[in-house]
Amino acid sequence: MSPRGKSIRVFDYVNHPYERVRDVLKTSALPVFSRATKGASARAETVASQLHVTVAGIDVGKEIEIKITKVEETAKVGKKQPGIRVVFEWKAKQAPKLFPLMKASLEAYPLTATETQLDFAGTYQPPLGIVGSALDAIAGNRVAEASIHRFVNEVAEYLRTTLD
Repeated sequence: MSPRGKSIRVFDYVNHPYERVRDVLKTSALPVFSRATKGASARAETVASQLHVTVAGIDVGKEIEIKITKVEETAKVGKKQPGIRVVFEWKAKQAPKLFPLMKASLEAYPLTATETQLDFAGTYQPPLGIVGSALDAIAGNRVAEASIHRFVNEVAEYLRTTLD
């Protein structure tokens, strides 16, 4: 495994104009991420974010801390549209050394006049050194990928429903 960690990329879209999505991410990325990771309105009132994955039909969650490190608008480069990038990291709230540390960015940019692309790019470092790397190779990477897919889908769904 690379010392930089395992890379994960996930895409989704929001059926709203880029400017509306940009404005929300620019001013409220942390609340959006925190609310989106709840996954259910019954848990929306709790303060901590929770990352979820389903393993063998059982919903497994671990409370996480999300730290936004940068929010920046990106310029148009060649064919690539201008956008906004939110750089962040997360770690488990309790016993963080037992769970992967994720460093990532979520970029949003216009697809059409009424659709916005969300592009998650991140790396995570499995915990516990060689033992953690072995566990990651067996199943951990699938859990991490499923967690990221769900996170991005929940961010997109949150934006779709709240921007209506």
